[in-house]
Amino acid sequence: MNELSNRLNRLSPSATLAMSQKSAEMKASGIDVINMSVGEPDFNTPDHIKDAAKEAIEKNYSRYSPVAGYKNLLEAISSKLKKENNLDYSTSEIIVSNGAKQSVCNAVLALVNDGEEVIVPAPYWVSYPQMVKLAGAHPVIIPAGFSQNFKITAEQLKRAITKKTKMLILCSPSNPTGSVYSLEELSSLAEVILAHENLYVLADEIYEHINYIGKHSSIAQIKGMKERTIVVNGVSKAYAMTGWRIGFMAAPEWIVKGCNKLQGQYTSGPSSVSQMAALQAYIASQDCVLKMKDAFQRRRDMIVELARDIPGLEVNVPQGAFYLFPKCSSFYGKSDGKRVINSSSDLAIYLLEEAHVATVAGDAFGDKECFRMSYATSEENIREALLRIKRALAQLR
Repeated sequence: MNELSNRLNRLSPSATLAMSQKSAEMKASGIDVINMSVGEPDFNTPDHIKDAAKEAIEKNYSRYSPVAGYKNLLEAISSKLKKENNLDYSTSEIIVSNGAKQSVCNAVLALVNDGEEVIVPAPYWVSYPQMVKLAGAHPVIIPAGFSQNFKITAEQLKRAITKKTKMLILCSPSNPTGSVYSLEELSSLAEVILAHENLYVLADEIYEHINYIGKHSSIAQIKGMKERTIVVNGVSKAYAMTGWRIGFMAAPEWIVKGCNKLQGQYTSGPSSVSQMAALQAYIASQDCVLKMKDAFQRRRDMIVELARDIPGLEVNVPQGAFYLFPKCSSFYGKSDGKRVINSSSDLAIYLLEEAHVATVAGDAFGDKECFRMSYATSEENIREALLRIKRALAQLR
């Protein structure tokens, strides 16, 4: 009998990747689909970073790197954390992985035991609960809906903590909502966390530089929290380097050592060439980061204005990342005469088939009232996509 392991059977496939694949299949068949489901910048990697990769190839960076990454890259990350975040991490407190996604999974697998609990605010990135399940632990979901700008409160966190709670996963700026926790909000959460021994925060800060409200705040900056925090970041979003697969973790040395042991057994160090490209990203001018952020902010303003012009959608203003997460539950129970919309999944399929716009259902992110659109695409595509969506939703009665 062909039977996969119980470990694998606990997992659900990625809804974002599934929708992106379905839209790609429709495009391949000749249908003009605008893909707003994918979570990656539409910009190319800046030339100076690509040039560094070419130079690395010429210099024969083609062998295994140390599991934790090259020393000069670790030093550059340490310098970045000090300069940009006012956080002091030695190179022994940093490990480079095959994307920030691996860094997140490493942290969960290294710290969380079977039967323990990990608090995951919803809406959440689709992979967080699945990684918790992979570790044999239980994701405890705290709903933070549209009315509270998709951010949990200290009181909600306090109520969710039990004797089994090991970790809180916090993503700011957020995928899928674009919400950003202020330093004051993080301080209130930190006060709750510090009252519980052996409770850790996994701070996913991959969208740090795509922030429209000023300087990024990390919970690790708060007194007493650096020892309790695993900071995860990388080059994917800020430098348009999703395919290069370089992320990092900064954490107490004993956690990093554990992740080094884990990573050494199932992937070893990340790509040598990609590490040299990431090194250049961190040590060179950051003008490219600012230019891309400014472009995303213009698109944010555009998509918010266009979405607010669609009757039935409720729209907040994302403070970071490149996603809009509008509330669409007013359409539930409505029909175009051929099908009835009963969920955000129904709505996402309807928009794909009727409007030829690929979005992702909020169900996948733990919020049944909303759906996600990525505005990491051209202004022309945003205008056309929102026009199509407006027309399609107008057909629902």
